[in-house]
Order: sequence, then C-alpha cells, then structure tokens
Amino acid sequence: MRASLSSIMLYAKDMQRTAAFYQQHFGFSGSGDVVEGLIELTANDGGCNLLIHQAAKSLKFGQATVKLMFSVQDVAAFKVLSAAQGLHFGSTHQANGYRFANAKDPDQNNICISSRAFRTPA
Repeated sequence: MRASLSSIMLYAKDMQRTAAFYQQHFGFSGSGDVVEGLIELTANDGGCNLLIHQAAKSLKFGQATVKLMFSVQDVAAFKVLSAAQGLHFGSTHQANGYRFANAKDPDQNNICISSRAFRTPA
C-alpha cells in the first residue's frame, strides 16, 4: 500500500489573511469559507493542496521545522512579480544548478521559491 501527500495543514492566527496570502502570491484557489474548521485551498497546477486551520493561542509561531517549497522556473522574475504585490523574498542563493530565495508567510511559516525542479542534470 502506498501513501501520497495530498495536502499540508497550516496553522494560522488569521485564517482568511493566510488563505488570501497563498491565493494572491501562489495562485491557490478556494472560496475562503471555513468548512469543518478549515479553509481548503486547491493548487491550480496539480500540486499539493493547503488546509488552513485556526491556531491555538498556545502555539508558538516562527519556530518552524517545515518549509514550503514552491517550484518556479525563473526565481528572479518571480521575485520581481511578488515584490510588486508586496511579498519580498530575501537574497537569491545559487546551489547545484538551481537558485532559491526565502520569505515568510503572515504567520511566519518559512516559504521558498526554487528552480531546483527545473535544473538540468549534470
């Protein structure tokens, strides 16, 4: 039996704000309605969906052990488009045949844009 990753649950202080962030900057779609305690966002490219859940007051933000990685062909171009919409990524880093840059969402979850999925094998 195999298991496949179909969604990631993010805990948010303000569920609607977090949902709007991922809709605006990463093209997720969804009504924004809270159903069964969750806002479900669908990845329009067939990728992993996001479930936004209300965070408990006791949850500590900014101490993440997970980073959401978004594949983009052109990191520099995506940074320019994102900055125009108010999302600013840090420095672009060069790795083995790809580039990446980091930022945080409204709840201080780590996010990254990376061209790793598009690199050409050596």
